[in-house]
Amino acid sequence: MAEQRKPENPLISIAVNVVIPVAILSLLSKEKYLGPVWALVVGLAFPVVYGLRTLIRDRKADFMSIIGVVSVTLTGVFGILKLPPEYIAIKEAVIPLIIGLAVVISLWTPFPLIKKILMTESLFDVERLTSALNEKGTTDEFEKRLKGLTMGFASSFFLSAVLNYGLAIVMLKSEPGTEAYTAELGKMTGMSHIVVLLPCMAVMFVVMNKLFNTLTELTGCKLDDLLAEHHREKAAEKAAPETD
Repeated sequence: MAEQRKPENPLISIAVNVVIPVAILSLLSKEKYLGPVWALVVGLAFPVVYGLRTLIRDRKADFMSIIGVVSVTLTGVFGILKLPPEYIAIKEAVIPLIIGLAVVISLWTPFPLIKKILMTESLFDVERLTSALNEKGTTDEFEKRLKGLTMGFASSFFLSAVLNYGLAIVMLKSEPGTEAYTAELGKMTGMSHIVVLLPCMAVMFVVMNKLFNTLTELTGCKLDDLLAEHHREKAAEKAAPETD
């Protein structure tokens, strides 16, 4: 049996995607160090390379990872081309806005994005969940409630769009390509994880809690029995050799 990959250390992810880029953009943008352009290139290279490494290693195209790589790359390109700060602000708003709209619009297609993002095999024992819904005859009710959950899920992206735009407008005041502008970009990157991420995570927490409650109500199962981790533990217990 293939060895199961260990979950990524969240501290490493935070360091590579937040701490290191912010430090480089804020501290090394002076001409006597890297300068504003090279500080921008080097600082944003960390999350881009890390994101691409994760995609290649896991051998699957994770939707949110791709969006993250594209977003960071565009920030770097806009900075190197010395485009006005308004371009960064618009980009920061447009990407989550497009994701939110895509999530809502996908409800009227055979492939709702909320299932691709939240109802994954890494989080749930999808086979057991589907079977339990079928046995209870609540599949249609679940699909109906999923529409309401989708609107809540999409609202976190709409909130992110508004907050991202406002933060960029407030933080980016200097001329692009200057040391001050690169330092401001670093501060904005760091601040976004407080000003933007925390409120959006709060919305996401409410949505996930509602999803968990809906699943336990409609399947009649305990939440632990529906989670993928519980399924993996049970499978490991069965596969383990018996000892005297």
